[in-house]
Amino acid sequence: EGNLGVANSLFNHYAQKLTVSRLQRDLSDSTVRRTFGTALGHSLLAWTNLKRGLKRIAPDEEKLKAELNAHWEVVSEGAQTILRAVGKSDAYETLKEKTRGQILTESEYKAWCDSIDVDDATRNKLKNLSPESYIGLAIELTEKIAG
Repeated sequence: EGNLGVANSLFNHYAQKLTVSRLQRDLSDSTVRRTFGTALGHSLLAWTNLKRGLKRIAPDEEKLKAELNAHWEVVSEGAQTILRAVGKSDAYETLKEKTRGQILTESEYKAWCDSIDVDDATRNKLKNLSPESYIGLAIELTEKIAG
């Protein structure tokens, strides 16, 4: 945390200092440029330590699973996609009404699936969604971020 603080302070200083007009910064430019390596070094050290620290921790999978399964509203994106695929143009509004700012239980979600006007195949697809199995774009987004 300290290394990132130092690096961020230096980078903020560069952003302020190097945006001044060329005539105003002629005398101090070289001094500022000599510290670029310091800022980058602090950044590298901080990220290296962060990666090492993250390797030492592990998620509590049971707690995560329980928390996830208590929030069926997370499948609303998948449900919306299924409904739009069968031509339901009001899918977003319907799900927004049901899920925005609400905690949705499994029984409430299944009751909602039974109440909407769709064919049996679509209803079964909706009912087969679950917080544990629906991941949307999570894998692609994680790989993009993690590199």
